[in-house]
Amino acid sequence: MELLQLNSGTAIPQLGLGTSKSGEPDRAVASGLEVGYRHIDTAQMYQNETAVGEGIRASGVPRDEIFLTTKLHNPHHAPEDVHRTFEESLQRLGVDYVDLFLIHWPMPFDKTDYVDTWRTMIELRDSGRARAIGVSNFVQDHLDRIIEATGVTPAVNQIEVHPTFANNELRQYCRERGIVVTAWSPLGKGDELDLPAVREIAERHDRTPAQVILRWHLQRGDVVIPKSDNPERQRSNFDVFSFELSPNDMDALDALDRGEDGRRSPHPNDFGKE
Repeated sequence: MELLQLNSGTAIPQLGLGTSKSGEPDRAVASGLEVGYRHIDTAQMYQNETAVGEGIRASGVPRDEIFLTTKLHNPHHAPEDVHRTFEESLQRLGVDYVDLFLIHWPMPFDKTDYVDTWRTMIELRDSGRARAIGVSNFVQDHLDRIIEATGVTPAVNQIEVHPTFANNELRQYCRERGIVVTAWSPLGKGDELDLPAVREIAERHDRTPAQVILRWHLQRGDVVIPKSDNPERQRSNFDVFSFELSPNDMDALDALDRGEDGRRSPHPNDFGKE
């Protein structure tokens, strides 16, 4: 497993297990840890932190071997709510700390300025209960504001990235500032598995289309968090370190990028607008 160094001094496993919309997150997490995953991603919004914690304990894997991420829910940006709901997350997860705590969305139309939310996140980091802090779905303007206002650069920006939406400009911005990018929705909505270029490369390497796309992410230097409740699919997604895509393969996958036309989620500048 490759580890990427964070600006907090900690390191994040490059391949993790996502739990969004998991039907049985406790079983999914336990089986994922049995497969070999050591990075689990959840969020207050997913309403599954209790089950994720149960899965961790059921696995028998020691807490200090697991990189655990959770995220602040959108209604809780006020400083007092950040503190309160973070404590509730720790209780639901059954842990004393998380390895990474993220602001889930910038919510630019919220009554609380996300700069003030970020200042509160810094307090949690300084308390030691969040080993690293970061953001999710922040674009360049949002990142510029919080860095200029506080002098603290997020360790991670978790953003939408997949072959038809490579998000390269934002990824480059993050890389220049030492922010590790985590790709959510790394396989798109699953339809990207059927793209001819993906299937051709998969056949040539005797790999699945999902393995090819995940390998593309890894070779680009991003963290990736595919989600699956199926142990066999978890194993398949995990088996991406024993082969390598050629430069021509990478170019063919890069060519699938459609820019903003490939975005599946709302633009962060518009998210939360009434």
